[in-house]
Amino acid sequence: MYLTYFNGQWNEGNVPLYGAMDHSVWLGSSVFDGARAMGGRLPDLRPHLERVVRSADKLGLRCPLTVDEMEALVREGVARFPADAELYIRPLVFAAEGFLIPEPEKTGFALTLFDAPLPTFTGFSACLSTLRRPEPSMAPTDAKASALYANSTRAMREAKARGFDQAIMLDAAGNVAEFASSNLFLVTQDGKVVTPVDNGTFLAGITRARVIALLGEAGVQVEERTVKPEELDTAREIFSTGNYGKVTPCTRYEGRTLEAGPVARQARELYLAFVENC
Repeated sequence: MYLTYFNGQWNEGNVPLYGAMDHSVWLGSSVFDGARAMGGRLPDLRPHLERVVRSADKLGLRCPLTVDEMEALVREGVARFPADAELYIRPLVFAAEGFLIPEPEKTGFALTLFDAPLPTFTGFSACLSTLRRPEPSMAPTDAKASALYANSTRAMREAKARGFDQAIMLDAAGNVAEFASSNLFLVTQDGKVVTPVDNGTFLAGITRARVIALLGEAGVQVEERTVKPEELDTAREIFSTGNYGKVTPCTRYEGRTLEAGPVARQARELYLAFVENC
């Protein structure tokens, strides 16, 4: 089920939003964010809504709703679903007018909620992509911009063609950035938990930050540092964090089979316990 708030009302189905001359369609000036409802609980909702406002600003857009107004709409929309529903919450901010430069005062907004069960802990396969993340001077890497996802989908198409589910992408300097659609963690041979440092080439996610904090509170320190691609070849565990899957293990990297290991399992359990207390 899709439920979208647009132009002052709720609509079911895939609601048309754009015209052929809209700046967002023609020149890619749109941003979005993703939050979740899990049994009526809304973990870290406000940080996601705050980020979509910041992302819009980075692209020269002006989100027409405040964070409080968006939060009220989210809660209203979630109440229209069954109480135990697992939902993806997607605020979308897009330019409606402008020739080359979007007109901020003509920014549109739509909020879509749809059924999206949390993936199981069975894991996924990944390979190293030949494509790289751009530098901050090359693209709006500090925004959750729709235009950036062409890079992600190219990498994922490449991975699918090789028989893998997901791709791992390097930054322009050749260091590990993230998975094509989520952040990356690994456990080294000596048991250290590591995630690539936020160097501006990828969005250091809200779920990533939450998992780092939860592990820290449980006595598991996470190192944020530069990660070389060869470290993936010897890692005991590799796992992802992101809004869609929260914490998901990578169980095959290139030719290696990996365990859905204890750190990833602990991180997921800690996150789900956090959700229960929201």
